[in-house]
Amino acid sequence: MIALKSTQEIDVNEITASVQSDACGAIDIFVGTVRNNFKGKNVSKLFFEAYEPMAISELTKIADQVKNQYQASKVSIVHALGDCKVGEIAVVIAVATPHRKASFDGCQYAIDTLKDTVPIWKKEFFEDGSHWVFSHP
Repeated sequence: MIALKSTQEIDVNEITASVQSDACGAIDIFVGTVRNNFKGKNVSKLFFEAYEPMAISELTKIADQVKNQYQASKVSIVHALGDCKVGEIAVVIAVATPHRKASFDGCQYAIDTLKDTVPIWKKEFFEDGSHWVFSHP
């Protein structure tokens, strides 16, 4: 499952089930949530927008790389679009592999690469204003 969804549509159990495989003994799941602070400022919400066709293409490339480099049987990546309130899920990555180390490593590779390459932009909202965050070129 590769998708961009509203926060109301992100279901960790569904994403976990999407990578379940009898051939795999490990599923690693990364759940990124909106925290209430950043650099000493209170965060009220985040807003995500994306160039959707390219974002889906890049997420698919990341999943394929994880499958090839970490022998993952299945990979799911779901990222939120739109408003995300404090405590809500912004991203979920699930990686199923035969053994745990590859699952951990594949999941970390996926989130790190997503942050660097996928055209998803984040706007942070604070009590005293907002600003766009540019995490990649």
